[in-house]
Amino acid sequence: MGVDVLQIEKLYNALCDADAVIVGAGAGLSTSAGFTYSGERFRRYFDDFIKKYGFTDMYTAGFYQFPTQEEHWAYWSRHIYYNRYVPAPKPVYSNLLKLLKDKDYFVITTNVDHQFQKSGFDKKRLFYTQGDYGLFQCATPCHQKTYDNEDLVEKMIAEQKNMRIPKELIPKCPVCGGKMTMNLRSDDTFVEDEGWHFAAQSYADFLRSHDGGKILFLDLGSGSNTPAIFKVPFIKMTYQNANATYATINLGEAFTVEQIQDRSIVINADIGEVLEKMLNMKNA
Repeated sequence: MGVDVLQIEKLYNALCDADAVIVGAGAGLSTSAGFTYSGERFRRYFDDFIKKYGFTDMYTAGFYQFPTQEEHWAYWSRHIYYNRYVPAPKPVYSNLLKLLKDKDYFVITTNVDHQFQKSGFDKKRLFYTQGDYGLFQCATPCHQKTYDNEDLVEKMIAEQKNMRIPKELIPKCPVCGGKMTMNLRSDDTFVEDEGWHFAAQSYADFLRSHDGGKILFLDLGSGSNTPAIFKVPFIKMTYQNANATYATINLGEAFTVEQIQDRSIVINADIGEVLEKMLNMKNA
C-alpha cells in the first residue's frame, strides 16, 4: 500500500498553521531512524551472545539474568554504545528538526537513545520520561542522582574479552558501594533526578502556556507498551481543545478514536519516508 500523499499534505499544512507543536516520540521513530533491535544489526554486534544464549533480539536479551557482573556489563556496554553513542543510521531525527526549527515546539519521548539531543534539538524542549541509556544510577537506589557513563562504557567496549569485562570496570555506586544499573524506567527503583523533574515541569509549563491554542499534537511511533505516556493524553487534550489537531504516523499501528476523527490525521507509513516528503514540500 502506497503512502497517502493527501494525508501528508494535510499534515504539512497543519504543521504550518499550528501555533505550537507537541511531539510525542515512541519506539517507532528510532526504528525508522535505523535503530532496529533484531535482524542483521543485532547479529552484527551480538553474534557471540546469540550463539551462546540463543538471543533473538536486543530487547528480550536485556532481561536476561547473566551469571556474572562481568558478562552482564559486557552485554550492556554494547547495548548502550550502539543504541546511544553511535549516530543514527538514517537522518530521521535531523529531518524532524528541520521541519520544527521555526516552530514553537516541545518533545515528550519514551525513547532512551538520546537521539534528539544528538541531532541538535534544544535540550530545554525535551522530556525523556523513561530515562537515558547514557546515565547510570544506584540499583537500590540509595540516592536520587544519575551519572554519565560514556567514558566507562567505552572502556568496557575496548577491554572486554570472551563476553566479559575486567572486574575493575564493574560500576559501583559512589555512595553506598552497591551495584549500579541503567537509568531506565522498569520498576519503582527508577531515579527521577533534578534534570528529569526540570524537564517534567517544562513540559507542564508548555502545555499550560498553549492551553486552548492552535496545537498540533504529533504522535510519532507510539507503541502499545506505553500509550498512557503521551498517546492517550494527546487524544484527550485534542478532544478538549476544539482548536487542536491530533496526527499520528506509525507503520502498522496508526489509529485515532471516533470522538476526534474530524480533527485527526492518520498516516500508516514509515515515519522517515513521511518526514522526507514533508521536507520536500517545505523546500519546494
